[in-house]
Amino acid sequence: MAHVKQKGGYKGTSDSESKRLGVKLSDGQPARAGNIIVRQRGTKVYPGAGVRRGKDDTLYAVSDGTVRFSSKQKVSFTGKKRRVKIVSVE
Repeated sequence: MAHVKQKGGYKGTSDSESKRLGVKLSDGQPARAGNIIVRQRGTKVYPGAGVRRGKDDTLYAVSDGTVRFSSKQKVSFTGKKRRVKIVSVE
């Protein structure tokens, strides 16, 4: 028989709810204006033509068309070059 009553739940079981980040529309899929294309934290993917960035870095379509992913070199203010992904709606 227990000498001490239970004092509550285990401390390490709490966890935050997942935020469902990631690519929502793939390359070649049709997109309507307002559709979310990528949910992200920070700018892992940059907006191109027909795409805008929301205040939480979400990329969404502003025109109807087909989603296209591409990459190009971007030059930072220090002169360093790096490849970035760009999503556009054609």
